[in-house]
Amino acid sequence: MNYFVTTAIPYVNGEPHLGHAMLFLYGDVLARSARKNGRITIFSIGTDEHGGKIAEKASELNITPKQLSDKMSQKFRSLADDLDISADRFIRTTDSGHEQRAEIVWENLKENIYKGTYEGWYCTGCEEYVTEAVVKANNGVCPNHNRPYEKLKEENYFFKLSQFQQQIREKIISGEFKIIPETRRNEILQVLADGLEDISISRPKDKISWGIPVPGDENQVMYVWFEALLNYITVLGYPEHQDFKDFWPANVQVIGKDILRFHAAIWPGILLGLGLPLPEKLYVHGFITADGKKMSKSLGNFVTPNEILAKYDSDVFRYFFARHIPSYSDGDFSWQRIEEVYNNELANELGNAVQRTAAMITRHQDGIIGKIPETGHDTANYEKALNECRFDKALESVWERVRGLNQYIEEEKPWEVAKTKDQVHLREVLAYQVACLLQIADLLQPFMPKTTIKIRHVFDEGVVRPLEGTLFPKHEQNQSN
Repeated sequence: MNYFVTTAIPYVNGEPHLGHAMLFLYGDVLARSARKNGRITIFSIGTDEHGGKIAEKASELNITPKQLSDKMSQKFRSLADDLDISADRFIRTTDSGHEQRAEIVWENLKENIYKGTYEGWYCTGCEEYVTEAVVKANNGVCPNHNRPYEKLKEENYFFKLSQFQQQIREKIISGEFKIIPETRRNEILQVLADGLEDISISRPKDKISWGIPVPGDENQVMYVWFEALLNYITVLGYPEHQDFKDFWPANVQVIGKDILRFHAAIWPGILLGLGLPLPEKLYVHGFITADGKKMSKSLGNFVTPNEILAKYDSDVFRYFFARHIPSYSDGDFSWQRIEEVYNNELANELGNAVQRTAAMITRHQDGIIGKIPETGHDTANYEKALNECRFDKALESVWERVRGLNQYIEEEKPWEVAKTKDQVHLREVLAYQVACLLQIADLLQPFMPKTTIKIRHVFDEGVVRPLEGTLFPKHEQNQSN
């Protein structure tokens, strides 16, 4: 059975941050888990590269928007590589294939598109119009970009989003389009209850030239937020490619909570306008704070993925953010916390269990592993947690096994059994430890792929093959940034 998972595509006006890393990580865990379960999988990530913000930034740097996009897109590719992300596709909205297929989408949506005049307050930083109420609440200045809103009056094309409001609501309530966690589902249901308005989906070319041309109108370009959403089907070759026929609708789309409205109201409207099914599931993750405060360069608490990856292996990064940042809410990062997690959970609990087991088999059984039994451990909670995108809960269930194994070792005391010369019992005890470790490695595979390979390398050939050094070398001192 086919499986398609996508992440939102980061906008290339800024450096990759921890939110982007989490986005890629969560999508990767789902993709690896699906492949592990034998499903033919496409996992898609990419970058969003059009719009006024990119043109403005490129002009400041005295380079072309495409040059800026090329440079920044590569940084997101590099982040994915550094995090061991197993994406099958990396789409850029400047790819000729995306641009051509976006024009096909426009043509296929034509009966739901009309031309009209729009007057309203616009923020170039957000690339969107805001209501009069928002402008008043913020005293005329966008709080995210510290720049005044502009009053614009434009002739644009509009998409008849309002006519799909009831259909979208029904699909969410029925569970056909599942939004998790429930707090986000409730949030979008409130948006729908308040009513959806038709939305502007183009900008005049004389205001923004960096965009995909509107078919049949050389004076307009597609609004960046509209055409960026289309990447989820253009990456599969909408409308004619076999991949699109075989893999759409997406099983899961992973996004951050700041773009919920685009993905839970506007995107479903576009799909319904095209006569296409909605994604099965939309998983919405929270934000990361640092030491309990919003990350900010001015506060000096801004931490980049690269800074963490310079100190910790990608598997450590993946473990910390999947387990210790709550899957259904915001979470906090601190250097002290990741150091504690590294030393206590990874080095002491998992690393120690691997090392002790390998050492005892090497010492008392010439490295030969006895017959490995079936552990009989139930994985239902783990599978349920993954299905609900509760990555933290899935890893908690794995760690219960890690701690259970350490408890078993302390209770059985194989080093004491070795003194009794009861080789049969010793062989059984150590073989059970190996069985537990191999199952732990199997469950960790979507989260910590390198660690899984290392544990299997030690134990899965029937003879212990020692690691060079230890699985997680202890850090003697707290690291600080």
